[in-house]
Formats: sequence, structure tokens, C-alpha cells
Amino acid sequence: MSIEVIDGAFPASFWAEAYGDRLVETALLDGAVDWTWHRSTWGVIFEIAFADEDAWERFRTNPAVEAALDGVPDPVSGLIVYRGRGGSSSKRQPRKPRPLLGSGAAALPLPIEDDWWAVLEDETRPLTSLVH
Repeated sequence: MSIEVIDGAFPASFWAEAYGDRLVETALLDGAVDWTWHRSTWGVIFEIAFADEDAWERFRTNPAVEAALDGVPDPVSGLIVYRGRGGSSSKRQPRKPRPLLGSGAAALPLPIEDDWWAVLEDETRPLTSLVH
């Protein structure tokens, strides 16, 4: 689960400093198995992982969490709460790296025929003599 707070009347980092410890404590008491904070140029993201949906609902309806969400810098459009990790990823686990395009293969060099070396060494021989 993710809570994104966007800068508003004051920076979201101030909000994170004011409510962060209480949010982490409440999350752990409600059964969080992992949590992390991300800071960006536009705000902060608090990612929490719970073992089940009931634990998330207990956390989300906790009065301390509701008070923290009511205190965001921009109460109109500065709060996004959703399932999944922050950013555009909607999975609970980080994305796996993709395989290399073409399986990491590279083109092999073309074989050079001995006739080409002879042409290059013999300046009097025209290049058109190699065309069959």
C-alpha cells in the first residue's frame, strides 16, 4: 500500500517529519511486515506492506492515521492513497529486470576473402575485377 503526499502550503517533508514516526508505529502495531519512505522533488511516498487486507483496513481506519492524512500540506489534491507500490508500478513486489533485447547477441564480423587483400595490396588491379 502507498500513501503519496504532494507539496502544498508547506513541503511534504515537513509533514513526514511531523507524522512519520506515528505512522510507522501504527503500521507496525497493525501488522505491517515492511515499510519504507521515499522522498522526491514533489513530495514523499510512504510504502507499507501488510500480510493481509484486514491489517491494511485496521491501519487505514486508525484515528492516528486519519489525523495524519487530514494534516497533509494540500488537503484538496495533495494526497493519493492506493494499493501497490509508489510510482507507476501496481505490484506488491519490485519489478523484475527485463531480459536483454536479442538475448544480448551481437552480430559477428563478416569474413574477408583473401582476394580483397590482394586488391588492396596491388594498386594497379581495378576493384571491378573482383565482381563475378
